[in-house]
Amino acid sequence: MKLIAGLGNPGRRYAGSRHNVGYDVVDELARRAGIDLSRHDRDFQGLVGRGSIASADALLLKPMTYMNLSGQSVAAVFRFYKLELTDVLVVQDDLDLPVGRIRLRAGGSAGGHRGLTDVLRHLGSDQVQRLRLGIGNVQRGTTVDYVLSHFDPEERELMELAVPKAADAVECWVRAGIEAAMNEFNA
Repeated sequence: MKLIAGLGNPGRRYAGSRHNVGYDVVDELARRAGIDLSRHDRDFQGLVGRGSIASADALLLKPMTYMNLSGQSVAAVFRFYKLELTDVLVVQDDLDLPVGRIRLRAGGSAGGHRGLTDVLRHLGSDQVQRLRLGIGNVQRGTTVDYVLSHFDPEERELMELAVPKAADAVECWVRAGIEAAMNEFNA
């Protein structure tokens, strides 16, 4: 079984914000696969759906803990299903990539992303595979306001292309693994 965890913040206020692109990718995967993501699981502290992605058994997760506590939710699902680290893919926003750019990594530091930092802490390893989706860069000091802001119309057009492409990358990861997905999508 594979776990795809899209990081974001719950609530209407944050819907469509830069920080919620992880949620957007998981929503796209759920739409494609016909997976219901409306059930809030209190034990997992998130919206969870199970189904088939790329012909594999998969769980989609949107933690409802708010970004900085995402690890609680991811770790609860990880432990309950007795998954291996190689079965987990975290989908997150990234300030260091241009808007719409996709980058997969097999592990490493969180790069200052607090949601991923919490996931790594709760899973006890930095060898957590991740898909980073670029949201553009900001001047130092205004990061919080920037990541919680919405895309301007030109950027929104880029994201409307990037989110399905990121979902394609996740499907490739499920089918062929992180190396194949990195080779195909880290252009």
